[in-house]
Amino acid sequence: MKINGRGYRTIWPDANGRTVHVIDQSQLPHAFVTRRIDSLDDAVAVISDMVVRGAPLIGVAGAYGLALAAADDPSDAAIDAAYAKLFKARPTAVNLRWALDRLRHCLLAAPPAERRALAYAQAARIADEDVTCCEAIGEHGAALIAEAAAKNPGRPVNILTHCNAGWLATVDWGTALAPIYKAARAGVAVHVFVDETRPRNQGASLTAFELLGEAISHTVIVDNAGGHLMQHGFVDLCIVGSDRTTRSGDVCNKIGTYLKALAAHDNGVPFYVALPSSTIDWRLRDGVREIPIEERDQREVTHISGRAADGSLVNVQLTPHGSSARNFGFDVTPSRLVSGLITERGVCDASESGLRGLFPELARAA
Repeated sequence: MKINGRGYRTIWPDANGRTVHVIDQSQLPHAFVTRRIDSLDDAVAVISDMVVRGAPLIGVAGAYGLALAAADDPSDAAIDAAYAKLFKARPTAVNLRWALDRLRHCLLAAPPAERRALAYAQAARIADEDVTCCEAIGEHGAALIAEAAAKNPGRPVNILTHCNAGWLATVDWGTALAPIYKAARAGVAVHVFVDETRPRNQGASLTAFELLGEAISHTVIVDNAGGHLMQHGFVDLCIVGSDRTTRSGDVCNKIGTYLKALAAHDNGVPFYVALPSSTIDWRLRDGVREIPIEERDQREVTHISGRAADGSLVNVQLTPHGSSARNFGFDVTPSRLVSGLITERGVCDASESGLRGLFPELARAA
């Protein structure tokens, strides 16, 4: 995708063959800054501090982090230690474990002398596969948007999304936003209602930033407005992303997604979840009871960042001094509230049979 007319991925290796660069998403939308990753500790920091975020991108960043570790010390012990350190950086997003498992298995099967080059090649391959996967998700989801457009000729398709599942959450294209990009480029008129997504405001800062770059009509709304819009017929469909999906079709996404799914269900609004197969955790069946929910620093709730009148970036406190807060990063939407899962192989029911139908080899391997 493009920023100021220049094409970017969210993560890319330097020409020197070692350093990795990422877009610092903590500075968006007010400043476009890139950040170098030169070590394993750098990779852990950008993941845990949400310089990069979004399940697919976290996985790729983890793979490059393991490659950096292997460049410093390709021994089995060092690779295992780096794996453990990276895995703890963000526990909810299953893509991180998926990418780390894949890369570690590949490295430990190779002689130590070959591991550095192999690690970087495999990390680049995982990144390229993510781009291909997300573009395919976009194609399948765009067909759903085209169907909605055919039912309402003469006006845009109104889509509500929560958090950011665009290209900034992946390597390129995105998951939930990829169908919107594909539909818009095919000439389908769309309008996006963007949840602000407290406490970190990924919708207001990142999704809105992306949609501006693609010149797609959108409106930022407070998180609590979605149900009202659905009650009054302003939303044709919802599309969100997923950080972890169980084999039964339960979906774990940014906190507040469950409430949007309840409102959609109550008002007969289709609620779709866009996800790559790497986000499916075939070990789990009951998302509400089995998915670990990350709880983050309460300052993300009690404070907020923004741009002051003089253009400087400031962080201000919202709550009274002494008031505590809890900051759950995710919630789980049960499969019964999900109209369909949009994957790289097509759209299926949010159920074990639906996922098995698209990914039989992954289900067998689990």
